[in-house]
Amino acid sequence: MSHDRYGPDVLSAGPTRHHRPARTSRDQPAETGLVVEDVETGWVGAVVRVEKSGGQHVVVLEDRRGRTRTFTLGPGFWVDGEPVVLVPPVTRAAPARPARTASGSVAVHDARARVARGSRIWVEGKHDAELVEKVWGDDLRVEGVVVELLEGVDHLADAVRDFRPTADRRIGVLVDHLVPGSKESRIAAEVVRSAPAGTVLVLGHPYVDVWQAVRPERLGLTAWPTIERGTEWKRGILRELGWPADDQADVARAWVRILRSVRSYADLEPSLLGRVEELIDFVTA
Repeated sequence: MSHDRYGPDVLSAGPTRHHRPARTSRDQPAETGLVVEDVETGWVGAVVRVEKSGGQHVVVLEDRRGRTRTFTLGPGFWVDGEPVVLVPPVTRAAPARPARTASGSVAVHDARARVARGSRIWVEGKHDAELVEKVWGDDLRVEGVVVELLEGVDHLADAVRDFRPTADRRIGVLVDHLVPGSKESRIAAEVVRSAPAGTVLVLGHPYVDVWQAVRPERLGLTAWPTIERGTEWKRGILRELGWPADDQADVARAWVRILRSVRSYADLEPSLLGRVEELIDFVTA
């Protein structure tokens, strides 16, 4: 009697007990922040949002460099090394409305926006305006204060002259890099001297750009990088952070990422907080 020491034919159609069972995919809600890998492309990113597009649900993933790609929800993803079927996140009951605004003020619910005052707050650029809106927007609507772009401080004197401020139509101006001896401080002093007394208030923060008014901890930093003179500041910052810095579109995407990290006044430096509060008090007095 012979003995087959090699066992059964591994190519035969019969059952084999040593093969591992195929792993099955489990449903995984695409919650914000979940890190996912798309099997087909190898793209790894955190879930930014889920939305409907063309009648189907899609998920937007952001990689570690801040780039985003959109994928159709369903099978073909991995989470923690396991295959999953991405499904829309579970809809939760609407949270209770906050008692405080992002600026820390008492929230006024269901109040209609007040008709705009004659007074204005001017800021130097789009990023300044968006940051003020995110933190103080609710307060400004209740008070009827409009924030307008100045597009730089060089023409501040002409803008004030054209506006013709009065005691009932005041101007509060927020300026970047307002430090002793700077060009900005000289322009601010001249503008205040030339305007009717008590009608214009120019305040500012010490930072090169309003980006620095966001606490660096919100971006995982201990401090904002120092950029050498002669280097475009924002591009230099992006290179130091390892973020794309080739063109203005990269700068715009970086600001979206920075602004997204701001949840309330607690994420901003006191040197900006105090100045904005003073300007609001000035134009609503």
